[in-house]
Amino acid sequence: MTQFCATSFFILLVESDFFVMRNVTLGMTRRRLLLGGVVAASAVGFSPFLTMRSNAAPLAGELQLVPATPNSLGSIEKLFLLKGDPLKGTIKQIVTEEGNPVPSPKLAAGERRVLRILHFNDMHNHITEMHGKKGDTYRFSQIVQRVKTARAAAAENEAVLFVSAGDDHTGSIFDELMGWNVDEFVADAGYRTYSAAGLDIAAIGNHEFDRGAELLKKAVQTDARFPLLSANVHSSQHLKRDEDYVAAAIAEIKGLRIGLVGLTTNIDTRVGQPDDKTLAVDRPLKAIENILPAVAEISDVVVILSHCGYGVGQHTSGKAATVRDVGEGDFAIAGLASKLTDKPVVVVGGHTHTRLNEEKMDENNLIDGVLITQAEAHGKYLGDITMSIAAENGRKDWYSSVSLHPIKRRDKRVAVDDPKFPSLQNEDDYDAQFEKQHIAPLIKALDSKLAEIIGKVESSELTREKMIASRYIGENKLANYMNDAVLARSESFAGGQVDFAQFNATGISTGVEKGPLSFKNWYDVMPYADAIHIASLNGQQINEMLQSNAKRLLRQEEVESTNFDGFVSRGFLHFSSGIRYEIDPRTSAGDARAVNITLKGEPIERCLDKNYTMVVNTYLALGGFGENWNGKPIGGGVPGEIPSFDMRKLDYDHTGLIYRNEVIAHIRNSQVISPETGAKLDGRLVVLG
Repeated sequence: MTQFCATSFFILLVESDFFVMRNVTLGMTRRRLLLGGVVAASAVGFSPFLTMRSNAAPLAGELQLVPATPNSLGSIEKLFLLKGDPLKGTIKQIVTEEGNPVPSPKLAAGERRVLRILHFNDMHNHITEMHGKKGDTYRFSQIVQRVKTARAAAAENEAVLFVSAGDDHTGSIFDELMGWNVDEFVADAGYRTYSAAGLDIAAIGNHEFDRGAELLKKAVQTDARFPLLSANVHSSQHLKRDEDYVAAAIAEIKGLRIGLVGLTTNIDTRVGQPDDKTLAVDRPLKAIENILPAVAEISDVVVILSHCGYGVGQHTSGKAATVRDVGEGDFAIAGLASKLTDKPVVVVGGHTHTRLNEEKMDENNLIDGVLITQAEAHGKYLGDITMSIAAENGRKDWYSSVSLHPIKRRDKRVAVDDPKFPSLQNEDDYDAQFEKQHIAPLIKALDSKLAEIIGKVESSELTREKMIASRYIGENKLANYMNDAVLARSESFAGGQVDFAQFNATGISTGVEKGPLSFKNWYDVMPYADAIHIASLNGQQINEMLQSNAKRLLRQEEVESTNFDGFVSRGFLHFSSGIRYEIDPRTSAGDARAVNITLKGEPIERCLDKNYTMVVNTYLALGGFGENWNGKPIGGGVPGEIPSFDMRKLDYDHTGLIYRNEVIAHIRNSQVISPETGAKLDGRLVVLG
């Protein structure tokens, strides 16, 4: 890892044989700015891609253009970070560290450059998918091979940029290398492999904060050799703007000046965590309105890395094609960007796991000349945009192709002469040396944890197909087991036994097969990093919660048209056995009711004033984000603008315990998952009719 020291380095601006120290006042011409190289002596303490800040902070309405070291394995020849706060007001100018305004770029008349952007989003650490029967799918190594091929074949006037639109954490066993505090940290598997692959730049997604900003800071300083961008994340007690990330950057490749701005969703980011209460995410449109005109003024083309979601407001998106709340999403961002500049702008999106422009550009994704694209999730596709740019054309005829390259799955059981074989991963599809050199050591570090047998499954009724299909339509065997397991574990909690537990349907990502159960098998069931929060509430509040839940049930008339393999983003909840009730669907979601409710065997009517405690996971305690439990309309395809119960208003004891860890501890103690140990339907929820 390259490191930098605050006390022992210098930067030189270079033009041919001409050298000048950074602190000498310069007549900063465009040629000198763009041809300037960055040299830094080795030392300790800063994020690898950052250089020492000037003593003079940028003034209000300014951003400072600071030279930085690009990823040496990437394509950026010269990198400049834009430091300062774009949320305080409109950025009126961008200046060098010496205070000189940065001139606008000017391609010569008739001169063209080609920009090719290779992009992915929402990798969620699915860099390699390990499967005992089918063999391993080398997803990221397939992407690496495609990127290397594109870079090697690039024409003299073609710049190839390799980027991530965020959510590079939470979702696979590789997350465990992060640990749960800085002392447990081993590696950030995603950022480490991205750095080795020559990733040029990445946006900060909401799931980057799942294990806390302090661990994210450790990951950035240890493993990220590329800049992280977010113009609207601010005020973290750990992750510092202009030290660990910046609002925007300027990259030069083959004479083309590229402005890059990062955005993070303000709907789904886990703010308000106990160890970082001041972390906040401002409105994406506010950030874009303040910063884009200034960035565009000094760029030939602008790339917005938007981890804000496809659409705007409540929008149909994602694999399950259900309505979710994305707030100020990519439609609004692209529409505003088109009004702020006439330069070419592309929005490389993420967050909603949406597959866009799979074979060619979809006109629905072109908003006033600004292209929106996204490459689904989990490394299943590599996005590819090629743009031919001439300054005098603005956004007219600026793109030449837009598509997605599918990443092949592995199935070693399929023979070479089988017609399916060409569609599956084979030895020619991935960079074997990259997999061996960079990813295999990470897997080895996980071997003991991956393979550890934590128990045994004695039921054949808990498979992925059965669990995924039932989690939104009624009682679920695995959800029952999980909630009751956490409730049993609560006997050892500092505050003592809890009355009830709940968990959201979307948090159950797969099922389990009959036979030995490994750590990885259960990790795949519960990949999300949810902590345990103990809510104090009364019977009336539980009643209101159940009434809201009744309206979220996937109704019979919706089942046939729903893709159960994706998210049904309406926040349906499952509860421990002490809460028993029926759902009367009636004729519409708005009329649906929870009826015949009992709490610990007592009718709800007798319990309205009684006080209880309930285990709530982080996702729900913070409002359910896109699956609204925050007072806003339920969404997720539920018609009628029905207000949701607001989980955020409950009083919580933040235990610091991890929901998944407690369930695993229960499995280790009991050693068996079976109907006898609670993996069954017991009538705690009955859907009438």
